[in-house]
Amino acid sequence: MEFQRDFGFIDAGLILGFAVLYLIFAFRIHRINRSLGRSSLKPILKLSLRMLYFSLMVVSLLGPSFGEQKKKVKSEGKDIFIAIDLSKSMDAEDISPSRLEKVKFEIEKLVRAFSSDRIGLIMFTSEAFLQSPLTFDHKHLMSLSISSLSTNQISNTGTDFAPPLRIALEKHLSESETNGKQSKNSKVILLISDGEDFGKETSEIANDIKEEGIKLFTLGIGTKSGGKIPQGNRYLTDKTGSEVVSKLNAKSLEKLADMTKGDYFEISDGRNDVAKLITAISKIKGEFRDARDIDTSANRYFYFLLVALILMIADVLITVKIIRI
Repeated sequence: MEFQRDFGFIDAGLILGFAVLYLIFAFRIHRINRSLGRSSLKPILKLSLRMLYFSLMVVSLLGPSFGEQKKKVKSEGKDIFIAIDLSKSMDAEDISPSRLEKVKFEIEKLVRAFSSDRIGLIMFTSEAFLQSPLTFDHKHLMSLSISSLSTNQISNTGTDFAPPLRIALEKHLSESETNGKQSKNSKVILLISDGEDFGKETSEIANDIKEEGIKLFTLGIGTKSGGKIPQGNRYLTDKTGSEVVSKLNAKSLEKLADMTKGDYFEISDGRNDVAKLITAISKIKGEFRDARDIDTSANRYFYFLLVALILMIADVLITVKIIRI
């Protein structure tokens, strides 16, 4: 027999408190009966009876499980590609400690929220690279892929949304062909950037994503007032020597989300939509993967509760005359 709940201090305290108080009561009754020359057999029986049904009630609360029963478990899940902008502007400090560090922290929340789904990672600037294919190994994804993201990983010659979207689209389509699945409604692309898109093919790729029925969400990071970009012990400057101030360009991200009937979310000063983003992705129905039968132990608490109830009724019916002083 197994228990669904561990025996804890509260359970032990209840039993110990009941036992101590009732033993004190029983000792007083025994002394009274002894002084009156009466038998203590019935009070002892009552004591034993009450201790028994009280113990049975405690056991039922612990969820005793025994026996086996078959249970069919269906496996459903989504395929989520996360594309993260690694251009130099992501080092801006208008979001503490920096845009990229904040994104890495929040993305770990998202990965933990979708533990039964496959997640892949794409990094991009003007080019894009597959950092991690779709995987169930979220521990590896967080410890080696997400935590190591840096703006120094790939060349920084601007930002283009088209390359990461193309990679995500092609990978989703190849997965569908490989697994023989027609539905793409359970496939998601999340693009994270400060919104400075200098690409020319973004609209074309976005239309392809829309036609395939793949959901695209965008997450903007930064502030309207903007922030300076650290470069060694100084800040990044332009050709005139002026310090560069990078600002969140939400419009391009909002437009991209609208084109694919997706949603735009934002992390800025006083706003963090990550919880809303998780909710939006959660509403997407996962794709059926497989079904299998597993053996599970059934919770049989009601047996113990029923016996305790019967003993409680017997306790009420068995009366003992007690002289109170």
